[in-house]
Amino acid sequence: MNLKKQREDGQWTRGKSFDTFCPIGPVIVTDIENPNNLKIETRLNGEVRQSSSTSYLLFKVEELVSYISKHMTLLPGDIIATGTPEGVGPMVAGDRVEVEIENIGVLRNYVMNEI
Repeated sequence: MNLKKQREDGQWTRGKSFDTFCPIGPVIVTDIENPNNLKIETRLNGEVRQSSSTSYLLFKVEELVSYISKHMTLLPGDIIATGTPEGVGPMVAGDRVEVEIENIGVLRNYVMNEI
């Protein structure tokens, strides 16, 4: 599915729900002192596509957790997905995606389905 078709859906379900499209782990880091200023970089086949920082989030991490926990139960290990900086684009089967977060590490994943 190309970006035009994804936009026509009106919702991101198909474009964000393929196998391998939300990798997490293999370990959840729990001892980050300041989650509000971590460098984040996404590379596609070694080329930087996104480079940003959690300092650009609209709300601080503590505010997000507070707000969300007023509406639903959050348990240890739960994940809060906040969005993505500019730089998204098409990927094809076989592409390698690397996401690096300062003080956490690099998560490498291969695209299994073409969108």
